[in-house]
Amino acid sequence: MRFPRRRRDAVEVNLTPLIDVVFLLLIFFMVSTTFETRQALELILPQSREAAPLEASPVTLVITAEGAYRLDGEILAGARLSAALAERAEAAREHGLILEADGRATHAAVVTALDLAGSLGIQRIRIATREGGATTP
Repeated sequence: MRFPRRRRDAVEVNLTPLIDVVFLLLIFFMVSTTFETRQALELILPQSREAAPLEASPVTLVITAEGAYRLDGEILAGARLSAALAERAEAAREHGLILEADGRATHAAVVTALDLAGSLGIQRIRIATREGGATTP
């Protein structure tokens, strides 16, 4: 006797719902993730062995190791610095600003001075260095 063979349907896995879920998760994580934007410059400053001294600029800003500011010899607090630099901004725009920061000064103090100078439209800022390759402890 001959039995009829049953015809088997092909087994297939429907991937459409899986792909939909993966795309929904991808969209969810893209929307809910906050991205950090860096607002800083990454600089590697070279040493200068052939440096030539500059002519004295009419505006010199000194940052001490403690974070205090001196503008043309006048000791200033952080709030007074803005007004004092604004008074000398025209001369600094014309001749430039020399920034003399102590090697032990905090990065925040230097960035504050650079940010203030940028907000006043001072574009020619020189950072004073020492001649030679000697490092300070």
